[in-house]
Amino acid sequence: MSNENPDQARQAGHALDAANFFLADVRDGLGPYLAVYLLTEQHWNEARIGLVMSIATIAGIVAQTPAGALVDAIRAKRSVMAAAAVLVTLASLSLPLFPTFLPVAISQGMAQAAAVIFPPAIAAVSLGIFGRAAFTRRIGRNETFNHAGNAVAAGLAGVSAYWFGPSVVFYLLGAMAVASLVSILAIPERAIDHDLARGLDDTNASREQPSGLTVLLTCRPLLVFAICVLLFHLSNAAMLPLVGQKLALQDKNMGTSLMSACIVAAQLVMVPFAMLVGAKADRWGHKRFFLAALLILPIRGALYTLSDNPFWLVGVQLLDGVAAGIFGAIFPVIVADLMRNTGRFNVAQGAVITAQSIGAALSTTLAGFVVVGAGYSAAFMTLGAVAAIGVAICLLALPETRQIADTGRPPQGKTTAPASAIAAE
Repeated sequence: MSNENPDQARQAGHALDAANFFLADVRDGLGPYLAVYLLTEQHWNEARIGLVMSIATIAGIVAQTPAGALVDAIRAKRSVMAAAAVLVTLASLSLPLFPTFLPVAISQGMAQAAAVIFPPAIAAVSLGIFGRAAFTRRIGRNETFNHAGNAVAAGLAGVSAYWFGPSVVFYLLGAMAVASLVSILAIPERAIDHDLARGLDDTNASREQPSGLTVLLTCRPLLVFAICVLLFHLSNAAMLPLVGQKLALQDKNMGTSLMSACIVAAQLVMVPFAMLVGAKADRWGHKRFFLAALLILPIRGALYTLSDNPFWLVGVQLLDGVAAGIFGAIFPVIVADLMRNTGRFNVAQGAVITAQSIGAALSTTLAGFVVVGAGYSAAFMTLGAVAAIGVAICLLALPETRQIADTGRPPQGKTTAPASAIAAE
């Protein structure tokens, strides 16, 4: 393998660190700032905001599984990520120029469809460079830099928005996009083992599934995991935008800055929890970490209803850091467990992220209509109840996936990372 070269492995690790840091802002586009911008600057109501965000997410649903299949099939993974970063940025920067419903829905749909390439591509490149033995630790490191990048970007957005207004987030996104392109192209192409990147530990393995959809329907643990992921995001996706709307309604001028405070608070908490997953998940169990992430959501939803005080809302947002920090790091690890030696790791990621996207799309629409009909507290309680269902399903039906991986096909060939790759970490 080309990554037996210690210097090349070290360069690949540093470039991946930088790519995860700068892509943190780009991969989500405008994210929760879209709701604040449309509410305060364009004067949209909550139901309309929820609808346009759901339309954008549906575009991601359509693109997600093909994106995973594309990552499995091609070797130009860096070029695809770079092109996606450019498209996300251009689509988001067009929003102030065309702020009516149809252009916003189209531009954000384009951004969401392009952004779905990042999670499977980053995971595939990480597996292809560092191997399965170092994969959990590498994913934990990826998420650590991702959350650090989000925290820095949100902090810059909050400070800048206080002085220059909510539109400053568009310029920040452009700057991060340029930096992400440089970082992606700095990953040595020769360091990536493309067979290993698609989950083929043994290059002679022939048990490949014909499609991502077939994998999802024939692997029962993957199906259960997909349902749990859907419920996680059905509960989680709308919570931060709802908090941002509550903060903006209290103080329009401070809405974006307070939203940034929420994001920074959560991202700072995500960093140590992503590191914890990377360091301990292989020892403590993969299911246990995922279950812990689910359990946080009902608690968080209930706490949001207790007070409208901005400091309280920002404080509760710390729990988002716990749940999202764990989820982001454990998600590709569990999929890799279930897809070992199938050669369909990235298609399976795409299929499960499709379920995730369905949950996110329904979440913002559900929350928007509940807010209009019954208020913010009812919306938070509804979202928390959804997560509680996910907890029950995970506890009763999802096996410990680490054991599935350990008792599958005996490790051969590339199941262990080269010593130079591990050392580079």
